[in-house]
Formats: sequence, structure tokens, C-alpha cells
Amino acid sequence: MSCLFRYLSIKRFLSSWLIPVVIIGLLTFLVSRGAENINYQWQWYRVGEFLIQFDKGEWFAGPLLKGLLITLKISLLSLLLTLVLSLSTAILRLSSSIVGRGLARGYLELIRNTPLLIQLYLMYFVFGPILGWDKMTTAIISLSLFQAAYTSEIFRAGLRAFNRGQIEAGLSLGLSRTDNYRYIILPQVFRQMLPPLTNEAVSLIKNSSIVSVIAIFDLTTQGRNIIAKTFLTFEVWLMVAAIYLIITLTLSLIASMVERRKVFMK
Repeated sequence: MSCLFRYLSIKRFLSSWLIPVVIIGLLTFLVSRGAENINYQWQWYRVGEFLIQFDKGEWFAGPLLKGLLITLKISLLSLLLTLVLSLSTAILRLSSSIVGRGLARGYLELIRNTPLLIQLYLMYFVFGPILGWDKMTTAIISLSLFQAAYTSEIFRAGLRAFNRGQIEAGLSLGLSRTDNYRYIILPQVFRQMLPPLTNEAVSLIKNSSIVSVIAIFDLTTQGRNIIAKTFLTFEVWLMVAAIYLIITLTLSLIASMVERRKVFMK
């Protein structure tokens, strides 16, 4: 039994880490060969100042670190709004109201069949000035509307898979429909959907890089500005990619740990 458990642990480790390591190694080899072909001179010693700077005995955040904080702020606020919008959309799609189902369906079809970049431009140049939104608000709402259109399907699937006997039991105890969702349905649904919701958070962080087109100084914009000043194309973009990779891999690892813990608890 112990040998089988050890074998499964090794297999899980190899499947989780070996393939990403091989892919990263292959990409590193291709980038280095490409740099050699154009006689690119690596200057990795200059990258540190873009993360942390030291001046007059004090440490300061570099442009990449400042951009990372903006990216995390946008991603966190967008994720919270995404959860609210996606849950509301899922409930409307499952409701008995024809108007509610029609509104939810129209929203999903509109968002999922148009590019995120076009939506962001429309929000920034059309709706933003009318409603008085600044760039940050426009970016957060645009990302939330786009991501919620996909996350709502996760909520809808979780709500449809929920045991209706518990809903009827809550109603028989005198709970309102709102209290039924709040105390009985949603706590169990969130627990079941936590891993796929974590994947949506990873996708949201990656999609947040698109806000650079409206001059928000996120991680991608800061990287582009540094390249324009220093011409350290390979070093800066690889550093930016590594930062995104660390964040998304951390979230993916958390989702994997939660999923494994849930399986063992069963």
C-alpha cells in the first residue's frame, strides 16, 4: 500500500512539474538561440533596478513592482465584481422570469461574441465619458463584464447540480428564497466550485494585461516603457512574463491543493 501511495505521489509530482519545467527549458533555449542569431547582448545585471531601487539609504519600489501592484489591484477588484455579476447572471438564467432570462442571455451572447479589446475601447471612449468613469474604473468594469460572462456558466452548472431536496427542506422550514441561497445553497456551491473559480482568477490576471492599451501603468505598460528607454527587450519581457507566471502558478497550486484536500475529505 505504501509503495502504491509513493508511486502515485511521484506520478502526481512529475505530471504537475516535469512538463512545465520542460516547456520552460525549451522556451529558454529558443530565446537564447534567437538572441545569438541577432547578436543580442544580455544585460541581466540591470534588471534588478526595475524591481527595487535604493537611493539615499532608502529602498523604493521600481517601475515593474509598481506596475505589479496596479495589476494585482485591478485583478482583485475585477474578481470581486466578476463573482457578483456572474452569480447574478446565473440566478437570472435559472429564474422563472422570462425577462430575467432574456436579459441574461442577451448579455452573455453580446459579451462572449465580441473581442475584449473592442469592449474595452467602447467602455473607455463611449460609456466612460458619459458616465464619468476614470481609466481604472473603466478597466475594472470591462474586465468584470467579460470574465463574468464565462464564470456565470460555472455558477449555473453548480446551481443546477445542487440537490433540490435541500432547497425544498429550507423552504419547508420557513426560509425565504434569499435566505435559502445565502445559508444553504451558496456555501456548498462555492466549496464545490472553488477550483474552477481559481482558474477563472488566473485567466482574469492574464487578461488584465490588455488595460495597457488605455494607458494604465500596469505591469505590461511599465515593461513597455522600460523597453522604450533602455532597449532591453528580451530581459524586460522575460521578467514581465516570469512575474505573471509566478502569480498564476501560485493560484493554480492553491486550486490543486484545495481540490486534493476536497478529494481526500470525501
